[in-house]
Amino acid sequence: MRGREVLMQTLVAHGVERIFGNPGTTESPLLDALADFPQIGYVVHLHEGVAVGAANFYAQASGRTAFVNLHVAPGLGNAIGMIYSALKNASPMVVTAGQQDTRMRLRDPVLGHDLVALAAPVVKWSAQVERADEIGPVLARAFKIAREAPAGPVFVALPIDVLEQDTAVAPGRPGAAFTHAHADPAGIDAMAELLCAAKSPAIVAGDEVARADANALLVRLAERTGAAVWFEGLRGRNAFPTAHAAYRGTLAFDARGIAAQLADNDLVLLAGGPFFEEVWYAPGAPFAPGTRVLQIEEAPRRLGWNFALDAGVTGAMGPVLEALDAAVLRRAAAGYADAAGARLAALGARKAAEAAAYRQRQAKAWEREPTSMPRALAEIRAGTPARAIVVDETITANLDLFASFAFDGADDYFSGRGGGIGQGIAGALGVALARPDRPVLCVSGDGSAMYSIQALWTAAHHRLPIVFAILANREYRVLKHNLDAYRQRFGIASDRPYAHMDLKAPALGFVELARGMGVAGTRVARAGHIRDALADAFARAEPHVVEIEIEGKR
Repeated sequence: MRGREVLMQTLVAHGVERIFGNPGTTESPLLDALADFPQIGYVVHLHEGVAVGAANFYAQASGRTAFVNLHVAPGLGNAIGMIYSALKNASPMVVTAGQQDTRMRLRDPVLGHDLVALAAPVVKWSAQVERADEIGPVLARAFKIAREAPAGPVFVALPIDVLEQDTAVAPGRPGAAFTHAHADPAGIDAMAELLCAAKSPAIVAGDEVARADANALLVRLAERTGAAVWFEGLRGRNAFPTAHAAYRGTLAFDARGIAAQLADNDLVLLAGGPFFEEVWYAPGAPFAPGTRVLQIEEAPRRLGWNFALDAGVTGAMGPVLEALDAAVLRRAAAGYADAAGARLAALGARKAAEAAAYRQRQAKAWEREPTSMPRALAEIRAGTPARAIVVDETITANLDLFASFAFDGADDYFSGRGGGIGQGIAGALGVALARPDRPVLCVSGDGSAMYSIQALWTAAHHRLPIVFAILANREYRVLKHNLDAYRQRFGIASDRPYAHMDLKAPALGFVELARGMGVAGTRVARAGHIRDALADAFARAEPHVVEIEIEGKR
């Protein structure tokens, strides 16, 4: 059996239904073998970063391990940023790249490089198969490591000559491993005791809650304890219903800001995440002195990684949350339910007051021209079907997005982690492929969209009915905010302009860019036309760009 056949049969055994890739010469064995494996589709991308970005979100939305095939050294280099983002998203992914013929290693061939070393910093494991006998075992190990908690990308280099060698070693197949650990009962009891003693608990809900489909269990625990629930500033999934009375919003990007938000809480439970991805340094801890800190993780490595814990457990997220809720119910003293209910009522009243204040700010901005971000997001929501999945890369419009949309389930919302931009419109491809049963809305800023604009061609080529709403303020608005923050934090008094942060000379034309890649588009300059433009785009059932002119930084 040839090595390329072992490769393809290993993919079939691991349930791979599609390959995300950008074809190149060293990938010829795989591309040529596709004709013999019609059960595996190939998603064509015009840039390796877009291929990995799509695979990242596909892994999140499908629950499968994504498989990517890139071109040799430059192609892998093009994809490194998106592989980093997949690592931060904890997306199970096997990334491969064709490698030059091993017999030319000493000749410094065109495109030759040490691919294992190039990929190693941004993956969980990096390897190269050196002979056909290794293809099945190495790929089986790659799939295993990619899925182990915390999940993430792995890399395997596939030399072209190795794929053409003969081997008697069978294709790799997945094992029937039951790896979910049961939480230590002593740890559950310790956490329950502390929760029952807390007067003002809070929960920070991480992506692992959504990945485990444990949102309902977290809701039950929050209601049982009367805990406020926060998201991290960067999150990839929706781990808690945002319309719930206990939902408080997103945490800040520095320790001081987080500490201010959690200042009234005497206990914080961290559930399923890295905790925390900060942007700015601030001295001190994100918790007030004396705050009890608990943590639940599926992998021991994350437990207590950044903070000393008063109690922490590892185990499958759903069973742990269920066990903890039951332990709180058993241990709760008389009157505990009433106290928890009072906390929930207070949280609901605070949420209502904040929503009313937001509506007042929105009303003041309603008639502004160009369109204000609060109105733009409200109009986008009005034109979007109720069942739509939102792929989010709004960045500076994120608070307005969450004020306009209510996300209930784990699969209602997808976003990128790690801070690298360009993930939104690339990721929307993967979400649409994984969830063809639901409409998909991608909301992106114009600067972010330009990092992976080639994704529009793939959407047209594969007929993916995604609506891309591009918020065009003709600037890198987040960089302007961050420059303000930098000057303030480092005591720099300056009235200098925002250098090199405007996108106006020339202005980007997303309708024209889309048309050049086979996607129809609509430009909207007035707020009153946004809703109808979105509704019309969804009714077309094909990829469509809606470019929305919005105000810049005020």
